[in-house]
Amino acid sequence: MEGTRMKGIYSALLVSFDKDGNINEKGLRQIVRHNIEVNKVDGLYVGGSTGENFMLSTDEKKRIFEIAKDEAKDEVKLIAQVGSVNLKEAVELAKFATDLGYDALSAVTPFYYKFDFAEIKHYYETIINSVNNKMIIYSIPFLTGVNMSLDQFGELFENEKIIGVKFTAADFYLLERMRKRFPDKLIYAGFDEMMLPAAVLGVDGAIGSTFNVNGVRARQIFELAQEGKVSEALEIQHVTNDLITDILGNGLYQTIKAILEDQGVEAGYCRKPMKEATPEMIVKAKEMNKKYFQQEEVVLNV
Repeated sequence: MEGTRMKGIYSALLVSFDKDGNINEKGLRQIVRHNIEVNKVDGLYVGGSTGENFMLSTDEKKRIFEIAKDEAKDEVKLIAQVGSVNLKEAVELAKFATDLGYDALSAVTPFYYKFDFAEIKHYYETIINSVNNKMIIYSIPFLTGVNMSLDQFGELFENEKIIGVKFTAADFYLLERMRKRFPDKLIYAGFDEMMLPAAVLGVDGAIGSTFNVNGVRARQIFELAQEGKVSEALEIQHVTNDLITDILGNGLYQTIKAILEDQGVEAGYCRKPMKEATPEMIVKAKEMNKKYFQQEEVVLNV
């Protein structure tokens, strides 16, 4: 089945930028390799929020798709997030990523304007019907303000090319209902800090920003939950959430990049208007690297 091969743990790929905000190709390639070789992920979700996508030009998005595909080749599955409030851009990116050989596309729900469901449905069908590829809905209501009902997801899923959803929401009732009604659709958990309850409810995998550094634990949580070893998975989720709390308290993307830098990966800077990491933030990130990735080998080797 099409969806079966797409299951698993995906890093929402970070992008390395230089101090002037230009794509750092060398650094981006290193981040891809780190995810494949150290985090052992099943795939990469390219062009999402974690990739600072919504601050980039169309050409920059295309270049990131190119670099990620060239570096990863066919070692892992690749999902291209092509969504945009500019539907013409979304279609252009969908065609571009499909031509590059991406395994699937994803698109954030159209945001900012209060689109009704008919407009949202038209958006998805316009994108996916323009290419010979598959679509994963990117639902992230706390950033987009777009909440869809179970029936509305079902209406989108009537298009066989729409194979699943990246579910970045804390509505576990909706998640459970969706899993029961659509057993053949892919559901990815989108909140790293809520991965265990999502896994218990039967998601097919997870897509997360912290997986760029914490992918090993993410897989452990997912696989232990699948084996019914919830108490063991919970211990790893506790450690993971301690890490996430520390990261969020220090600056999300800046801190993950600083941890990677401390691990020898040229993760670079964030794109403005995101702020540059301060010396204090970098010190705290180094402390996190030591605490969670150098002194926690017992946890990592469960």
